[in-house]
Amino acid sequence: MEGTVQASGLPGDEDAALATRAAWLYYAGGLTQSEVADKLGVALAKAHRLIARATKAGLVRVFVEGPIGGCIALEEALSARYGLATCRVVPALDEPGLPLRALGMAAATLLREALERGRHRVIGLGHGRTLAAAMDALPRLPAPDVRLVSLLGGVPRRISSGPFDVVHRAAEKTGAEAFLLPVPMIANSQADAEVLRRQRGVAETLALAAEASLVFAGIGAIAEAAFLPMAGMLDAAEVAALRDAGAAGEMLGRYFAADGSLVATELHDRVIATHPAALRGIVAVAGGAEKTDAIRAVLGSRVLTGLITDEPTARRLAAPSP
Repeated sequence: MEGTVQASGLPGDEDAALATRAAWLYYAGGLTQSEVADKLGVALAKAHRLIARATKAGLVRVFVEGPIGGCIALEEALSARYGLATCRVVPALDEPGLPLRALGMAAATLLREALERGRHRVIGLGHGRTLAAAMDALPRLPAPDVRLVSLLGGVPRRISSGPFDVVHRAAEKTGAEAFLLPVPMIANSQADAEVLRRQRGVAETLALAAEASLVFAGIGAIAEAAFLPMAGMLDAAEVAALRDAGAAGEMLGRYFAADGSLVATELHDRVIATHPAALRGIVAVAGGAEKTDAIRAVLGSRVLTGLITDEPTARRLAAPSP
């Protein structure tokens, strides 16, 4: 188990700095609380309070390394079935709704490992609730030589921040250069989309996204309660039309049928995003019962290199097809 201490998030008083130092000595340095007290010249009780304060303030991020019993067989089964180079299955945390915390921590761990190894100069990021949770879990890790690029438009109609500012939040944590697409994900018409794609910076950002050697993307279900409709990017009629066209799942603004093929929809002419077929190293981060069919559809397309999901979802995906 590895602990990462972030030197931010507490008010700038003397005890704030002391709390960060105490947490660093305890989690990263491996000292006991008694040893921390001796090192800082404070009472044992105060050392305990300082460490607790840093933990409560969110300065400590814990990553558990190594295989997880019961998940390895699922990873191997999904990798073999869908031709994945990377598959990580994490235990469920009994979260209500989507397993955002569990998946966020797993995705943050994979991104952290990639940044530490320095093998990727351009990393592409989608958006959505799961990837936003991953950025929350990502520790501060300097990566000034990396370029982070948004894979699709990120100007929402109803949400001004959060799930749409994944690249910005990743850049804050890493100091990496960030490239955004300051346009809607779905334009009002094909003509509008063509105009927006020609705007200064948009074409260049889309071209840079195609250079990414590692990509993190979310997967959406075809439902009115899904992320894109809730954000005002799709209306009820468009969701119904997608269902009628046979859409089972969405990734990066493209809609996949249950067999993994792209469905015929005029939305594809209006989306401002890098096409999955033009990308390498796509790792999808998705889970939850409501997304199982959507994940299976995207897996069937064979565009994914990797998958991060939770154990209950992995069991459903690994079960024999109905």
